[in-house]
Amino acid sequence: MLIPQGALVVSCQARADNPLHGPVYMSAMAQAAEAGGARGIRANGVGDIAAIRAVTKLPIIGIAKVWDDRFPVYITPGIEQAAQIAKAGADIIGLDATPRPRDGEPVARLIGRIRAELDREVFADIATPDEGRAAHAAGATYVATTLSGYTEETASRRSDGPDLELLSALVAELPVPVVAEGRFDTPDLVAEAFRRGAHAVVVGTAITNPREITRRFVRAIGS
Repeated sequence: MLIPQGALVVSCQARADNPLHGPVYMSAMAQAAEAGGARGIRANGVGDIAAIRAVTKLPIIGIAKVWDDRFPVYITPGIEQAAQIAKAGADIIGLDATPRPRDGEPVARLIGRIRAELDREVFADIATPDEGRAAHAAGATYVATTLSGYTEETASRRSDGPDLELLSALVAELPVPVVAEGRFDTPDLVAEAFRRGAHAVVVGTAITNPREITRRFVRAIGS
């Protein structure tokens, strides 16, 4: 198992409209996260993953976002994307493990192929307890609360902060490491996730997105 117990994993991602978009900036962000004590990195796309791999030995959870208006699943929808990011240096393949339509094979088969053909651990992003159970049954190494609030079924939870109840439910039931991810924007919330039994916690925007951090401050002061 590559992600150690008690790890803070930092998600180093920036979309195309973000001034920090690109491998140069994301590799620097990963170096800064490691210097600050992160014990793992989550990154998107071949370019960013390869650049981060070149500057750190930390475990990388690699994902490949493929946007397609026909399908709601965009996080590593198929084996082709998984193979590309594995070759780029991802130790762990992150994917959307919900049963929603995707441009690829069923998620259970995809998880099995990643384990068997690519020899990589699988980090399953889910939104409900049933999805967590299914991901575990399919062979996922880690089950993460990443997508709670971001699927149609769970959209009402998005404004309520992290889904700590989902985390607790998964920890109580699953024998695999459960990772807390999604809207963990304060150290207190991260600490609460560990109190509830999280194996690791992934934090992104609150650490690696200066634009959104600035917007939060501006909203707070009413400017």
